Amino acid sequence: MTTSKSHFNILWVQVWVLAVVQGAITLTWLIYNIYLPQLLTQFGFPASLAVALVLVENALSALLEPLMGGLSDQARRWVGTRFPFISVGMILASALFIAIPCVVSLIPPTTVMRSLLPIALVAWALAMTIFRSPAMCLLGMYSTPAQLPLAVSVVTLAGGVIGAFRPISHKFILSLGPVYTFAIGSFVMLGAAAVLRLVNPPEAPVDSRHQIEVVKLPLQKLALILVTGFGVAWGIRFLFDVLGKVLKTQLNTDNVDLLMVWIGLAIAIASIPAGIFAVKIGNRQAMLCGICAIIPSLLIMISVGAQIPIILLIVASFSLIVNGAIPFALGLVPQRWAGLGIGMYFGGFALAMSLFGVIFPNLQAITPFVGATGSFLAFFLAGICIAVSGIFETQRNAEV
Repeated sequence: MTTSKSHFNILWVQVWVLAVVQGAITLTWLIYNIYLPQLLTQFGFPASLAVALVLVENALSALLEPLMGGLSDQARRWVGTRFPFISVGMILASALFIAIPCVVSLIPPTTVMRSLLPIALVAWALAMTIFRSPAMCLLGMYSTPAQLPLAVSVVTLAGGVIGAFRPISHKFILSLGPVYTFAIGSFVMLGAAAVLRLVNPPEAPVDSRHQIEVVKLPLQKLALILVTGFGVAWGIRFLFDVLGKVLKTQLNTDNVDLLMVWIGLAIAIASIPAGIFAVKIGNRQAMLCGICAIIPSLLIMISVGAQIPIILLIVASFSLIVNGAIPFALGLVPQRWAGLGIGMYFGGFALAMSLFGVIFPNLQAITPFVGATGSFLAFFLAGICIAVSGIFETQRNAEV
């Protein structure tokens, strides 16, 4: 594929293939989380071990996401491409993913062999960290900086549509059986990797002069990205918990799964206009608009209920925040540290999810008011980081 950005602001074929990669990532995590308790109990472990495994996996991801992103930056600098991380990571993740149900189905759960399952589970989760940040860095090649939010919106759409069906997908996915279901996820991952490699254009050579320069990490910017990821993660976690509880109370029912699916689909579809809006006014400004709108929406929702205008405002605001995350990270750090920048965002997100499970082990006991306050503070923290990041852009423009 030789299409150049000199003729097109966005390489749409490559962006859509990367959206398939994001869809494969979301699908495999969806399958994994649904089957995890069943696989553990089938192999003689308590279902409660699933919570501990997820906490450990998130904690390790918090370390490995920035590490893999940074190493892919070094590979881009010395080898001329970061694609080895993507290819190896996706192949390894695919192999380990299909190995998980095979361990349960083919190996007897003896005292010695039982340890193979937790090892395989954690190994797969770590393999997923190898390629995600390097893969998302490709968006910087596939789009000009000004059009990046629009390109990202397609990737957000793909992941969002698949993730939206999480509340109602349990019975269907479980009915397929673990081997068949995990095989589907594995083959989708492998196919996405092959197509991405096929359409990925040749990467521009790195100026050899950069190889002898003293490497200086933009630590302040990386810290802002990390804390932003942390704040967005906690904001999302509290937001959906509060939204579910308010809807259950308002509708006087314990089952709002179908309604949450529609809200999830609305958020996914809203990523496209969110990307267009961010292109027009600037990504940082769009994210701040989203945060400024979602905070009062939360407070109004717990006061008057989840009325349709409030839900629509939350959907639009949420899309602006989530869709702007990758462009925010890519725009804040120099291009040579793009992988590390995205890795810091994903790492902050994973760290937040790991700590959330430790600090709030019984989320059902949290009232909507407390949850809304937590979401407010988390999004406010992210908003401060995003606003402060504008200082660096002002300084950079002044230097130019």
